Amino acid sequence: MATPDEHVQRPHREHGLGLPILGFVLSIVLTIIALWLHTNGRMGPGALVTTILILAVVQIVIQLFFFMHVTETDGETAWHAWFLALGLFLVIAIVAGSIWIMTFGTEAY
Repeated sequence: MATPDEHVQRPHREHGLGLPILGFVLSIVLTIIALWLHTNGRMGPGALVTTILILAVVQIVIQLFFFMHVTETDGETAWHAWFLALGLFLVIAIVAGSIWIMTFGTEAY
């Protein structure tokens, strides 16, 4: 079992710094694409939101595999799946709750 200090400020044994730098560059490129699509103004609102949401999902996948090392584990991979499912549930609950409050919050007044 590795101690917490073994992985501090050192590249991973298998892939070095190449994959994290690639993930960082891909994340920046996706962010710039989303910003350009917004500032360009040629897409309709529905298509723009859909495209930005797709770019956001791609960026989440990049974050999970390049930085959080979802596929790399010393033990069971089932814990990764449970934590990802919990995180997805929390994100859906927060977004749905926010949309619910923004849509129906003014009816109480």
